[in-house]
Amino acid sequence: MRSRQRGATALGILTIVAIVGFGLYAVVRLVPLYMEYLAVVRALEQTAKDDPGGNPQSLRTSLSRRWTVEDINSIDYKDIEIKRQGNGFTMRAWYRAEAPFISNISLVVDFDKTVAVGSGATVPGT
Repeated sequence: MRSRQRGATALGILTIVAIVGFGLYAVVRLVPLYMEYLAVVRALEQTAKDDPGGNPQSLRTSLSRRWTVEDINSIDYKDIEIKRQGNGFTMRAWYRAEAPFISNISLVVDFDKTVAVGSGATVPGT
């Protein structure tokens, strides 16, 4: 009688390790982008909290200080869109971050965050 083979072959194990390795490497490359996005969100929310009745210039000044403290590089504080919304303002950060992956392949992530500032301002779509 022929015996049944059990277990994984070396080629099967190597394939699984390669797939898991690529996945883990992608996660390692993407984590700094998401950490920086969280810093952008934190800066926007803190600015809205600390300067609820501010004008666009005071909001930009506050964002400038927070950008320096948080060491944000993917987007400049001047690129934050500040619009009048009701009796207040909304601040919107929309940007694309890119991380090199392998050779000429990159991982690209789009981030979009809108924060209401002041009374009467609402975030569109909520």
